[in-house]
Amino acid sequence: MSFYAKDSTALLIVDPYNDFMSEGGKLYDITKPQADSVSFYENMRKLIPAVRAAGIKVFIVPHHRTRPTDFADWAAVNPTQQDTFRKKCFEEGAWGGEFHPEFGPKPGDVIALEHWAQNGFAGTDLDAQLKQHGRNKLIFVGFIANSCVESSARMGMELGYHVTLIKDAVGAFNPEGMVAARVNAKLFAHSELTTDELLEALQVTAKA
Repeated sequence: MSFYAKDSTALLIVDPYNDFMSEGGKLYDITKPQADSVSFYENMRKLIPAVRAAGIKVFIVPHHRTRPTDFADWAAVNPTQQDTFRKKCFEEGAWGGEFHPEFGPKPGDVIALEHWAQNGFAGTDLDAQLKQHGRNKLIFVGFIANSCVESSARMGMELGYHVTLIKDAVGAFNPEGMVAARVNAKLFAHSELTTDELLEALQVTAKA
């Protein structure tokens, strides 16, 4: 049996919103240079269909959708949350807060509860959903490499999951963020693969 067996592996797509991944999204232009530097969109178009074809379950890890009452009377709102609120990123009921039609959820996927900051496990049902579906190997893709992807993947390691990062299927706000993600990954990720390396591993699975 291959390492990435379909019954124990999950693909986690972090924050696949229009505001990030669709032209015209509020964060598309600022993230696109970094995404393009690793061929993010081309790789996502190869990776996601291959994962689905391999029978691996997809989990969506969504950021909190902005609402008018957010952070009212909060004691500690961080600068990123303030900026997201000010710009109305991922706004509830708006196009930017809808999932990207290609990279977002499909029937049969699991959509976790929204995370308020960066960690997809914090205050959500992600851990429970993964355990209920018998998944102990997690493959992470999406945005942002040194923020929500890193924070969620790091927590996954702390919770005892095997964590794989796909280093050319993530994007960031700036080149420094992409570098930071690769440096920090050495401290927690069990495996860092390219899209092609993952696809090769999945082909081995299919032949096993």
